Amino acid sequence: MDDPSRIEALEFKCAYLERSAQELSDVLARQQQELDRARARIEDLARQLEALDMVAGGTGGPPDPRSEIPPHY
Repeated sequence: MDDPSRIEALEFKCAYLERSAQELSDVLARQQQELDRARARIEDLARQLEALDMVAGGTGGPPDPRSEIPPHY
């Protein structure tokens, strides 16, 4: 392999690696956005659950099985 063809091969590899790095960066950015949205949704659902627990007069612990009516009644 002569020098010009070696340089050209290295340029192709460098361009490929730069494109791959950019694609990975884009994927990572999208995943971070999805993660941020999921965290916000989880926090919102946790607040809603706490509000429902407060309205129901719950203690935050598991329900007392003696106060629940079995499904067959």
